[in-house]
Amino acid sequence: MSLKDQLEAVITSFANAPGEIRDPINKARTDFAKTFDVSGAIQPGQKLPEFQLPDSLNKTVSSSDLLSKGPLLITFYRGGWCPFCNLALHALQTKLPEIKAKGVTLVAITPELPDTSLTTAEKQGLEYPVLSDVGNKYARQLGIIFKQPDTLRPIFEKIGNDLAKFNGDDSFEVPVPATLLVDRDGIVRRTFVEPDYSKRLEPSVALEWIDSL
Repeated sequence: MSLKDQLEAVITSFANAPGEIRDPINKARTDFAKTFDVSGAIQPGQKLPEFQLPDSLNKTVSSSDLLSKGPLLITFYRGGWCPFCNLALHALQTKLPEIKAKGVTLVAITPELPDTSLTTAEKQGLEYPVLSDVGNKYARQLGIIFKQPDTLRPIFEKIGNDLAKFNGDDSFEVPVPATLLVDRDGIVRRTFVEPDYSKRLEPSVALEWIDSL
């Protein structure tokens, strides 16, 4: 089953959720998808801003160190509480041997604290680094921020999505799901920036990107 099919199955299942939960969440998703300006996000041909971010074991990882080994495939995800994110992370994990064989390093970036990201990595069996962009500072540099409406706060509380605890801040902001292919010189070559978080880049397409480098 393709990642797209798996994501659509989540949407289909969510249609059966109680209306007081389902409707506000769907409205926030579709409203943001209509208003987000993708042209304000990082674009192909631009230099990737440098980063130094802690991994799930609190070890600092820098973009310069990663790029010294070759090209980078970077994927941003909202959090381990997001079923779409978990499917996308797992789908990339299934292609990790092929990605590594092509000399590319895969990393994921999340606003969640290292302890939280470690839990996600363990649950999903991820064998690639998960970095913490606490406060979404790096995502903000790239123009990929979704300030979720306050109307979702009581709903998230009801279903146990405690973002203040997971992320270490109460901003209620998450990154727009994005995947970037960066060449070894630090130039962004391909981007997938999708304000509708139920849509993600197929790992097979990421492999095609890599082959075209």
